[in-house]
Amino acid sequence: MAIASPSTTTFSASFCCKRAESTHPTLFPSILSTQRAHRLPTRRFAINSRLNSSKFCGSLSPDNGGSEDFEQYELHHGFTGPMERRKKGSPVYVMLPADSVAKDGKVRRVKVLTASLRALVTAGVEGVVMEVWWGVVEREKPMFYNWGGYLDLVALARRCGLKVRAVLAFHQHGIGPGDPLWISLPQWVLEEMDKDPDIAYADRFGRRNMEYISLGCDMFPVLKGRSPLQAYSDFMMNFRDTFRPLLGSVITGVQVGMGPAGELRYPSCPSQELARAWRSRELGEFQCYDKYMAACLNACAHDVGMREWGHGGPIVAGNLMHGPDNTDFFKSNGGSRNTPYGEFFLQWYSGMLLLHGERICREAKTIFQGTEVDTSAKLAGIHWHYGTQSHPSELTAGYYNTSRRDGYLPIARMLGRYGFGLCCSVFGMRDVEEKQTNPVSSPEDFLKQLLLAARVCQIPMEGENSATFLEEESYEQVLKMSKFFSYGPGNPSFAFNFMRMDRYLFEQHNWARFTRFVRQMSGANIFRARLDFGGDVHRTSMSDAVQAKRCIYILLRKKNQTHIQTSKANLILRPPSLGLCTYSST
Repeated sequence: MAIASPSTTTFSASFCCKRAESTHPTLFPSILSTQRAHRLPTRRFAINSRLNSSKFCGSLSPDNGGSEDFEQYELHHGFTGPMERRKKGSPVYVMLPADSVAKDGKVRRVKVLTASLRALVTAGVEGVVMEVWWGVVEREKPMFYNWGGYLDLVALARRCGLKVRAVLAFHQHGIGPGDPLWISLPQWVLEEMDKDPDIAYADRFGRRNMEYISLGCDMFPVLKGRSPLQAYSDFMMNFRDTFRPLLGSVITGVQVGMGPAGELRYPSCPSQELARAWRSRELGEFQCYDKYMAACLNACAHDVGMREWGHGGPIVAGNLMHGPDNTDFFKSNGGSRNTPYGEFFLQWYSGMLLLHGERICREAKTIFQGTEVDTSAKLAGIHWHYGTQSHPSELTAGYYNTSRRDGYLPIARMLGRYGFGLCCSVFGMRDVEEKQTNPVSSPEDFLKQLLLAARVCQIPMEGENSATFLEEESYEQVLKMSKFFSYGPGNPSFAFNFMRMDRYLFEQHNWARFTRFVRQMSGANIFRARLDFGGDVHRTSMSDAVQAKRCIYILLRKKNQTHIQTSKANLILRPPSLGLCTYSST
């Protein structure tokens, strides 16, 4: 586990862009030679934690000796206090289908969705996670917002007695126009990208990534006279003004997207490949070749008197499937990442990502201040090179995290300064399974490092699963990792977002496992937070779950019967199952 002492002196190539309150374009000031001081309180104890040792290995948990290491880690980073167990349960939220609101701004499959939400209530689910897509709301023209479908969706959740967490998604979804779940950036943004391709990220091969606007042009008026940061801020303000009566009561959380897949990272691997990149062990590519990122890198290199460092990023490898030790930059012994140039580049690259996140956090804090909603940001769960010294796939994504350097603690500190929580996936993944195909992968150790950073900085945590899981072992793994985070004094809150609601969740055996998991997470107090708005909000019972699943089946049976009558093919209907539910795009 990569933990560096906060007092360790390191080379720092600071940010090339001003940390200004204004969202207008700024010039590149001189690079700072010393690390910006955002330190935790002075340490009371000088303790050498085993987490800093290269000999450290194994699993940490309150039940296998992890509490001792946990306490040492907290004392080492200036966090002290008596140890005690968490008594309150953790709420579970369920993420809605990505296409719950269609491109025309209307809620899709209202009857099936209503039945599903009522079933979730009977399971004791706290609420739902609703992705609010920039490419749907502000689709045709800048500053013309269509919130109709999302207002209807929130109203539906409210009637069912569920809370809502909104994810403001400034990225695309899906792999292309042929994908039934395809949601692009707003059309007018794509038009600007056609005029100026450098608005999109680019790697050293000139390949463009259109998932998210390059952070290099955060402050430049590249979007019809507005900067990307201004466009994000205007969107958030309009969201706040539109949903203001519901903020803090129905809508209790807002997660602000900060990159591809909503995660604060570079698109080192396209999101459609990221789901399988850990299988192929892809290294990723540095995304610093659009003209805005390149100009910033050049200016920073000029300011430190090393102009030759400003001509682009390091050459990773001719084949991105190579092992780290087969590359000049990432290899363990003699890798150029440890040279002055390598350290300069990685500090600049990760610093630009941190600055991007800080700019958005600052805007969001100002916009949502006083609304009583919790704000959060999401990090990527990149674990497939965690067992190496260089952690190459993390470095190309913008996380300067190696066996000797903690790259997540600075991000946690930044989020803590603005009152943000932290969200991350991989909660259901286990080392024992992943190491069978990739010996250097370690999702558990990666997640533990992130959880410890969040604990030290006292920021709330939201867990997610990487892909829909319905096995008992995966649920047990989530419980284990949530317990690891929740152990200790005055601990910040923890919640879990289940990814995501689909037809398989409501099948009989899967539904039984899921409801048991929710009870375990919440401490069996499954009706502790029902909303009280009067009207048609009411406490539900298990009979409502049965009725909801019957409603889903009847709707599907009618649809299948209609399809059989109009089709020439001989179709065989699936045997009746009260748990059958579908969220296909048709």
